[in-house]
Amino acid sequence: MPVTTQELAQFIVGAAPVGTPEDPLLRMQEDLRRALKKDAKDRRWVMVLDLRKCVGCSSCTIACVVENKLPPGVVYRPVMEEEIGSYPNVTRRFVPRPCMQCDNPPCVNVCPVNATYKRPDGIVAINYNDCIGCRYCLTACPYSARTFDAGRSYLEGTPGTPPSVTGRPKVESYEKLPSYEYGVAWERKADESPIGNARKCQFCNHRLDAGMLPACTTTCIGRATYFGDANDPDALVSNLLGSTNVTRLKEEMGTEPKVYYLV
Repeated sequence: MPVTTQELAQFIVGAAPVGTPEDPLLRMQEDLRRALKKDAKDRRWVMVLDLRKCVGCSSCTIACVVENKLPPGVVYRPVMEEEIGSYPNVTRRFVPRPCMQCDNPPCVNVCPVNATYKRPDGIVAINYNDCIGCRYCLTACPYSARTFDAGRSYLEGTPGTPPSVTGRPKVESYEKLPSYEYGVAWERKADESPIGNARKCQFCNHRLDAGMLPACTTTCIGRATYFGDANDPDALVSNLLGSTNVTRLKEEMGTEPKVYYLV
């Protein structure tokens, strides 16, 4: 019997088959439902990334682009590559790097108009209507987790289809689709937010509000991405945070990131 791509991926990374009781997605979904019954201030959203399972497929990156309708130059979830070991025992490690959703976020302190703020549930958010595009927060972030929306399109620099009167490339309708960050439909129009604003990962807060896990979590083929409420002792992420191989990026800077790595 031929082996499906999904079965092969599960064999490689040791993930449980989708839909089985062992599938961590089902447990995380239950954890999410339980967390949403609490007040926002009583929740502490965290993400745990198992670098031993990440295969560098970038499905999380693509899912994030699609979910948030991200234009070129705006990436919330890059996957960094790191070469480790010494010749001839050299290998690569893949490190997904979303926004760390810091408990002590430097980006909040430098914003001159208070457009960047920390929500009661700990998510660091941006008020696009208040953001003036100064980009101080891009410089302040030690994780380079913020990008600037310059209003570009993927068809920029290509010939029109059909050629327009002005000779400019035709912008297709799918590039004008709104994104739904922070529960608002942001239209893709010139001189309107989020064009001209700083942008970043927000743990797919619009999905959380609808009772769904972040897009990167549900699309990870290796089940290397875990998400949940760290204030819930029964949540899967709480169990993982008790592991001896947990680490965080640049902890020495005092940012208190809420994205953890299993190494």
